[in-house]
Order: sequence, then structure tokens, then C-alpha cells
Amino acid sequence: MNLAFIGLVAGMALGFAGYFGGFAAFLLVAVLGAVGFVVGRLLEGDLDLGDLGDLLRSRDRRR
Repeated sequence: MNLAFIGLVAGMALGFAGYFGGFAAFLLVAVLGAVGFVVGRLLEGDLDLGDLGDLLRSRDRRR
């Protein structure tokens, strides 16, 4: 699947969750989507666990 179609489906899921479930459902779907994206990238080998650690560190500790 290309990323444009996946983005379309994710946007539709967020829209439906926000409309029918309210803001809490919108946030839940957004967080689960982000977690699923990261896990998918890890499983495909496009992302390394060391890269995630770099994102969580402050700028002072990166050097």
C-alpha cells in the first residue's frame, strides 16, 4: 500500500472516532495509530530501537 492511501484511511478513522466517540476516542485512535506505525516500521526493519532512544533524549544528551 502506498502512504497516501494509508494516510487517507487513518484520517477517516480519526474523523469517525472524533465524530461518533468524542475527543477521547479521537486521541485513543491517534495514539494507537502512532504505536502501530512505529511497531510496523520496527518489524519491517526501517527503524532501529536506537533511533527511538535518540528521539526521547534531550538535545544536551545527544552529543
